Amino acid sequence: MHPIRSFKALTQQAQRAVALGVVLAMIASVCLVRLGVIQLVEGAHTAQAATQSRTVKVTLDAKRGRILDTNGVVLAQSVERYTIIGNPEAAQDFTPLDCTPRTKDYCQQLDGKPLKTTGVAAVAQLLAPLLGMSAAEIGGKLAGTGQYAVLKKDVTPEVKRKISALHLGGIVYGELSDERVYSNGTLMGVFLGGVNDEGKGVAGVEQLEDRTLTGTDGYEIYQQGNGGEQIPGTMTESKNAVNGSDVQLTIDRDVQWRVEQILKQSQDTYKAGWGIAVVQNVKTGQIVALADTDTVEAGSDDAKLNVARAVNQTFEPGSIGKVFTMSGVIQEGLHTMGDKFTVPGTITIDGQKYKDSFDHGDEHWTMAGILEQSSNVGTILAAENLSDDKRYEYLTKFGLGQPTGLGLPGESQGLLAQAAQWDGRTRNTILFGQGYTVNALQLTNAVSVIANNGVRKPQTIIKSVTGADGKVHETEVGESTRVIDESVSKQLLNAMESVSEHYASKGFAGVDGYRVAAKSGTAEVAGDDGKLSSLISDYSAIIPADNPQFVVTVVLKDPEGNYGGLTAGPVFAEIGKFLMQKYEVPNSQPRKDAIPVEW
Repeated sequence: MHPIRSFKALTQQAQRAVALGVVLAMIASVCLVRLGVIQLVEGAHTAQAATQSRTVKVTLDAKRGRILDTNGVVLAQSVERYTIIGNPEAAQDFTPLDCTPRTKDYCQQLDGKPLKTTGVAAVAQLLAPLLGMSAAEIGGKLAGTGQYAVLKKDVTPEVKRKISALHLGGIVYGELSDERVYSNGTLMGVFLGGVNDEGKGVAGVEQLEDRTLTGTDGYEIYQQGNGGEQIPGTMTESKNAVNGSDVQLTIDRDVQWRVEQILKQSQDTYKAGWGIAVVQNVKTGQIVALADTDTVEAGSDDAKLNVARAVNQTFEPGSIGKVFTMSGVIQEGLHTMGDKFTVPGTITIDGQKYKDSFDHGDEHWTMAGILEQSSNVGTILAAENLSDDKRYEYLTKFGLGQPTGLGLPGESQGLLAQAAQWDGRTRNTILFGQGYTVNALQLTNAVSVIANNGVRKPQTIIKSVTGADGKVHETEVGESTRVIDESVSKQLLNAMESVSEHYASKGFAGVDGYRVAAKSGTAEVAGDDGKLSSLISDYSAIIPADNPQFVVTVVLKDPEGNYGGLTAGPVFAEIGKFLMQKYEVPNSQPRKDAIPVEW
């Protein structure tokens, strides 16, 4: 090659090399400058963004409070459960790890053998026997897109621990939740009610005490890894959950169970459409049992959609209403229980004819005898001078036609029209318990006035509330009100004891060893055909009559035998016998002060 041309070629190569070096130097400079910007200027921002993308706020669910009976027996409680969550994207990339001496603490196998599948199929095979689901069903849930799929709810801690032992972190995990459990099945089913999917009380006691039972959720803020697990040491803020308060009822589970059992047996015995029973403590106004014959699992859809019959069902009290009429007659000074009457079998007033339930000629009964014989005609004669306004006033004083104050969801207060709205017949039927309606709770508390020396105590069904801090708050009871004088109530109690003896002498409604004061009732009510084709038979009794402890009301619809004393009365007797035994109430002293019933 010519020396001059060779020199020129070398010069050109050198120039190109220098140019390339300059370009590379410039690129390197730009990279260095950018790196410096990233590290020195944007580094904190980038790190902060990365931290924020990993930071989560996790809710700590508060546990719902328990519902207890008067003795502390748990009726409803929330137990630890888990919702099992799968990550579909991670499951699809899963490759099981064979078990060796080195990997035995974090490998996967099925029935002691290596898995022959990978991905979703392998995850589904591992989970199926633990979740009680088919591998196909689990596989279907994990076959989609995204990172969150609910595989199963309400899984026990034991199952969750077994799932954790599969070492599927980042693919399958459990979210803590609660399940509401009712340990007594159908006992008080509709009365206890239930909660919805969000854990809110929607019926029964669960609804009544929802605010008290509901706790306050807490939270934790921390960074999580790719599999959703918490990165140790990254928690920045937390607040503990405060569990809901426990609610203790006045209901005694043992009494409730026995009363429900007796009611169901009596429904079969008397072929009744349904039955209701209420047991109330005379001295405290506490409801000891509130039962009916409906069989519904607590917490079930039926329990959430219905109201306890003992709370919602209304009916005419029938002749039990004579107790309230006679209380007003005596309190107003018009008569005493010993006053004498000549009572015919029928009577006509303002063109309206009234009769007794049985045919008879003129009878010589005292007012106590009128109550014993449950005479409609005699009651009209005794209350002849009791004005309509007073008739209405005493019914309301006894708590009829108004809410019980218990606040139970779905409670029906019955119907009692004002005196000005009564027609010529109603003003007299009101005297013997027809023309207005009540529920069993109202009727029980009204009769309790006689047992409690003329004083009406507010009914209670919530005994106490125990907060998450362990402090017990007793339920505040409202003011008691005097309805009639003590001397008046004693006259009524005496006459009601004669009523009880009347039935006991015929083999009905007696409780051996104990004196009982009672009144029966029978009333026509609308049947399924909309006509007055059905009967309500009821019986309300005070036991023991010489030392009142309990009032028991029993109501049956369409029982064979019709009359309350012959059907509902024997049901009371079974309940009364159980109460006396359970609470070890001393036997009664012989009766010596009976007001004559005839003259």
